Amino acid sequence: MITNKSNLSIKIYIKKEEVLLITCFFLFYCNSFGQKEYQKTYYNNGKIKKEGWLINDKKNGYWKFYHNNGVLKKEGRFKDDFPIKYWYFYRKNSYKEKEGHFIDGKQSKWWLYYDNEGFVNHKCQLKDNKKNGYCLLYDKNKLIKAVKFKNGKKIKEWTSFSSFRKENNMSDLK
Repeated sequence: MITNKSNLSIKIYIKKEEVLLITCFFLFYCNSFGQKEYQKTYYNNGKIKKEGWLINDKKNGYWKFYHNNGVLKKEGRFKDDFPIKYWYFYRKNSYKEKEGHFIDGKQSKWWLYYDNEGFVNHKCQLKDNKKNGYCLLYDKNKLIKAVKFKNGKKIKEWTSFSSFRKENNMSDLK
């Protein structure tokens, strides 16, 4: 019974069935957010293999994967086991190999690829894991060639920047 200053009384009656219903709702509500745990796995040599967050046994949030020598192999975000957003990939010598965007688990937008010395050797526009747009090829950071792709198939190639500019809109390189 609850009483306020004006001596008005309110009685609250809850049936056993309502208590059970409220309890079930509360338990369902708490479990609907899933179980979140941080997972680390290791190679047989004791070096870390991967680490990151699991929610309901699916990779979610930021993850790191390692080569068997302990050097970082790749890092990026997951949502429900699919890579999303920006990722970085590394060689066993720790030099960057490539980096780029994932959308719904597929490579998309611009990707940068590095040579063994750490220089960008080409940049490509991708969509659904396929080259779709331009690839710009470099030699020691100097542009040497441009290639246009559509759905993974090569359409045209240019070996001079002036000829490329004459035939293409530079805003397509965004």
